[in-house]
Amino acid sequence: MFAVMSLAFPFLIIRAGVSDLLTMTIPNKLCILLCVLFALYVPFFGLGIEELGMHLAGAGVVFVVCFGLFALGVMGGGDAKLMTAIALWFGWTLTLLEFLLLTAVFGAALTLGLLVARSYIILPSRLAQIGWLTHLLHPKTGIPYGLAIAAGALSVYPASSVYGALMLP
Repeated sequence: MFAVMSLAFPFLIIRAGVSDLLTMTIPNKLCILLCVLFALYVPFFGLGIEELGMHLAGAGVVFVVCFGLFALGVMGGGDAKLMTAIALWFGWTLTLLEFLLLTAVFGAALTLGLLVARSYIILPSRLAQIGWLTHLLHPKTGIPYGLAIAAGALSVYPASSVYGALMLP
């Protein structure tokens, strides 16, 4: 049962990344579900009140920073909500810092890759009929940063205390 529980987080993260790639949106229901699952899983994590507070603190700090970036027009609202929901799972730990750093690295690579692709790739007519791909390569389209967020989260999840708590029993 715990192995199945440990797969819920990566499944939702992958779903969010794919959604952002295909539609340039991250559904609110995925972010809400991540938060609800965290709350349901807390008894299995064995978190004390102080540790739970650290998870809430990590999510709170990420929320404030990301929504500040959203207000400045630097980050999308779905990205900010997804980052906050993921931060809730990692808490105020080194894992959260690793997640944020890896997300930035993956985001930079994604952004540079898309800028190059948008400048030099001309889609063959058959591929140009694929709506999401044409939209993705359009010069005025944003960056599906949910992919970088998902890559960052999935990279550190196996080393997180939450994953360890789910795998121990």
